[in-house]
Amino acid sequence: MTRSRHTTPHRRKPPARLPLAAAIWLAFGTAFAQDAAQAQAQPTPTAQEQAPVLETVTVTAQKRAEDVQKVPISIQVLGQEKLDELNLQDFNDYAAYVPSLSFDTGEGGASVPYFRGVASGENSNHSGPQPSVGVYFDEQPVTTIGGVLDVHLYDIDRVEALAGPQGTLYGASSQSGTLRIITRQPDPDGFSAGYAFGASAMNGGDSGFVAEGFVNLPLSNGAAVRVVAWDKKDAGYVDNIPATRTFPTWDDDSGGNGTITNVGTVAEENYNDIFTRGARAALRLEAGDNWSITPAIMAQKQDSYGNFASDDTIGEYKVAKFYPESAHDAWMQASLTIEGKIGNFDVTYAFAHLNRDLETQFDYSDYSYWYDTLASSGAYFYDNAGNIVNPSQIILGDDEYEKNSHELRIASPGDQPVRFVAGLFWQEQKHDIFQNYQVIGDIADSITVPGYPDSIWITNQARVDRDEAVFGEVTWDMTDHWSGTIGARHFRYDNSLKGFFGYSDGYSSNYGVALCFSDENFRGSPCVNLDDRVEKSDTIYRANLTYKIDENKLVYGTWSEGFRPGGLNRNGTVGPYLPDYLTNWELGWKTTWMNNRLAFNGAIFQEDWDDIQYSFLPPSGSGLTVIRNAGNARIRGLEMDVNWAATYNFRVSGGLAFYDAELTKEYCGFNDLAGNPVTSCPPGTINPNDPLDPDDDEAVDGPQAPVGTRLPVTPRFKGNLTGRYAFDVGTFESYVQGAVVHVGNRPAALTIEDLAAFGDLESYTKVDLSAGFRRNNWALDFFITNAFDEAGELTRFAQCATDTCGTQSYTVHTPPRSFGVRFSQEF
Repeated sequence: MTRSRHTTPHRRKPPARLPLAAAIWLAFGTAFAQDAAQAQAQPTPTAQEQAPVLETVTVTAQKRAEDVQKVPISIQVLGQEKLDELNLQDFNDYAAYVPSLSFDTGEGGASVPYFRGVASGENSNHSGPQPSVGVYFDEQPVTTIGGVLDVHLYDIDRVEALAGPQGTLYGASSQSGTLRIITRQPDPDGFSAGYAFGASAMNGGDSGFVAEGFVNLPLSNGAAVRVVAWDKKDAGYVDNIPATRTFPTWDDDSGGNGTITNVGTVAEENYNDIFTRGARAALRLEAGDNWSITPAIMAQKQDSYGNFASDDTIGEYKVAKFYPESAHDAWMQASLTIEGKIGNFDVTYAFAHLNRDLETQFDYSDYSYWYDTLASSGAYFYDNAGNIVNPSQIILGDDEYEKNSHELRIASPGDQPVRFVAGLFWQEQKHDIFQNYQVIGDIADSITVPGYPDSIWITNQARVDRDEAVFGEVTWDMTDHWSGTIGARHFRYDNSLKGFFGYSDGYSSNYGVALCFSDENFRGSPCVNLDDRVEKSDTIYRANLTYKIDENKLVYGTWSEGFRPGGLNRNGTVGPYLPDYLTNWELGWKTTWMNNRLAFNGAIFQEDWDDIQYSFLPPSGSGLTVIRNAGNARIRGLEMDVNWAATYNFRVSGGLAFYDAELTKEYCGFNDLAGNPVTSCPPGTINPNDPLDPDDDEAVDGPQAPVGTRLPVTPRFKGNLTGRYAFDVGTFESYVQGAVVHVGNRPAALTIEDLAAFGDLESYTKVDLSAGFRRNNWALDFFITNAFDEAGELTRFAQCATDTCGTQSYTVHTPPRSFGVRFSQEF
């Protein structure tokens, strides 16, 4: 699917940025003052025992266990306690509290993450570029094309968000950053269990629920199993209102009435419910003092119905769709982790196998209606008797993913002045793509893709992406204060795409059967018209220099690189696209103050993004996604986060990010004859490779996006602030909490044409409130999410090219205000 953008009417003005920034800097200033006071008068032991302190957070971001405050990279951690306190249950929830993380979400609700503004606004098509953000579940990669694997967050130890290129340790899809979801592991030391029940009601929407539980069962002195399960319903809130639509051509001379309606079929209030069910189990076997084996399996099925987007010309949270829409996302991941020691060296082997089946159905009648309205294309949809039929289309999709990965690495002792991590990595990703564009009317056999009744277009392709790499990093503590790290990853990728795409030869001579060069029956398709592969090897590097001021404070400088492999266009008339690279220069700090009551971290950086991979629908023409390299960009930014135990009862945490992301080379939208992207194209420049008219060199009107164009999706400013006050009421431990997230305005697209049609996504501020109490081993919590009912704009898109479907755009909003309650208990 594609996505486009348009401007919506102005709503409430967002609050100023000053209060959030001022609160963080006030905390920092207070730290200086109190540090000075403590230097003159040390507290008594009794006072020290009562003083509030921050908990030590251990992470494994650098492939070894370390205190997050000692790791010289930009990393934000949401631990189990924070996930529970903020009631964060899925990707969209926790992404809001990571300032460096932005995301785009599409028609089916799937979200695509981006770090530090490294986003081009691509349409995230199923055969598009590999993601720029790697997603890991424990040691195993679970990154897939077209949207993040939305793991339900329960019994999770922490979420680690690593901003900036992580290519040396994490590979191809960690070009701009890495997300790591770390589970709680089986514990042989004792039995534990817990459960939680929750219910919610949404303003103007439906109701939802969640039930979840875990059990940790020791089997022997060195063995334990941990089992987790969940069942959840997310409330619907988008109304599919009663509507009709009249097709001009069908109404002219076909004898039909030309009008379709959703009354009595799919018109329904709050029709976008989501049902999620899943479970995971892990077994830990300890072999002696030094070795452990942990096999694990997890499965989840998510059934979503309706659409998550609104047609704002009708109203917020309202849409007019005429045919059923749904997405069924079922996946299973099996993994095996072996950890041990050879001498003093830590050895880890991680294997993962992921199967994912995503079945979708979307109403594609916008495409049919607007092409009929602007180009009378409905005249080409007729039955065997020559009568024009209903040209409305639906898309039936089935994307099947299979991913296998192996990583073997060795790490030297972490307490030595010279230490290293080195490893081997191999991965194979298979993606079977099937998209069936069915016409609602009974079309003639001559214009039907052979073998698929009433189908005007079929995409039936097999994509295979293979990655191999050797990687390593070495750190040397040169003195008590200075340490340096160098790292590298040598990689090779081999990507292929084979199959069929297009129309019957009775409908088109440009795409489909007319282009077939093999009569092979490819998985039921009439023939093969695409069979190609690309491969390349290269090396990327990372260097870091760290100065430890004292045991609680350090500053660092990092230069690092990330990459995404090149690939193939499913449109066989368009050549391959090149790999793109990200180079990062970063200065950062990690500091704790006031006897570990305040942690203040941050980084300033510049990233250069070369040969940007950009997927889009070309104007009119085929309606088939094309991937080009879209020039270069530069991103400059500042990120900061703070955690402050202000008193024993009151804690404050927050983060903010400022970004300036823009093109430094023009995006022209075409390549030269050698296949390299053209990055200078004043008016009159000839496009020698126009896929829509290969026999006629076309003169362009200028660049599609000039130098200085702001990159889409990411705001100039994003920030969050949370305050939590705990107190006792009788024998109950109680609390109240407030959290605010602000997201600035963002361009909705990259090119001049799209921006003119769809404009910016407006800034928004979301406030969440909660309160609760605990006694012994049970707790009762109350939540108000989006307390001021802010309809924040997340994404805007259209079903086809801007010049055709641009006036029929859709906006995905933040869900309305909801009220929830949760009861939980642990043993």
